[in-house]
Amino acid sequence: MHRFKRMSKTTNSTKTIKTTKNHKKAPAKALGGTVTAVSAATSLPGKPVSASTSEIVEIVLPNDANLLGNMLGGRVMHLIDIAGALAANRHSNSHVVTASVDYLDFRFPIKVGEWIVLKSSVNRVFHTSMEVGVKVFAENILTGERRHTSTAYVTFVALDVNQQPRTVPPLILKTEDERRRYREAGERRRMRLAMRHKMPPSDA
Repeated sequence: MHRFKRMSKTTNSTKTIKTTKNHKKAPAKALGGTVTAVSAATSLPGKPVSASTSEIVEIVLPNDANLLGNMLGGRVMHLIDIAGALAANRHSNSHVVTASVDYLDFRFPIKVGEWIVLKSSVNRVFHTSMEVGVKVFAENILTGERRHTSTAYVTFVALDVNQQPRTVPPLILKTEDERRRYREAGERRRMRLAMRHKMPPSDA
């Protein structure tokens, strides 16, 4: 069983910032109003975070669980990938592929008979890639009580009709929380590139 939710759009005065090609410096700071984080060399119109914010809800069945009645971690990861791809697809309006998972934790188990709720939103756009944050909750079907069980940060690459990377629309940031997540996504990317190329984080 699935429920999909798209958040409403709002309008504000807009300030524009540009990122460099290597994405080392991409400040998304403003005292108020809206910030458009513009990827290098793109003329695509920006899209707000709310335009692609998504939610998936499923019931946890016995075939999703281990012998203790807890949802399998691999099944949770599968749904995280789907929820993240949904937000990335809505933002880019293209097919996307998973490039990396920077972080994933399992805080509490999700029991058979509970809802698993996955909320996803784009944290930051680079050139052809996007980082999507996914939060996972367990919801008691009788009381409605929710527990935050997992968090993941997943990077997706947008593909064109020839299955080649394509430019992604800029991300419009409207709240301080969106700007904070934008900055933190940049730091995670910097650390990921440092690990990939075996260099100090300060040089990434």
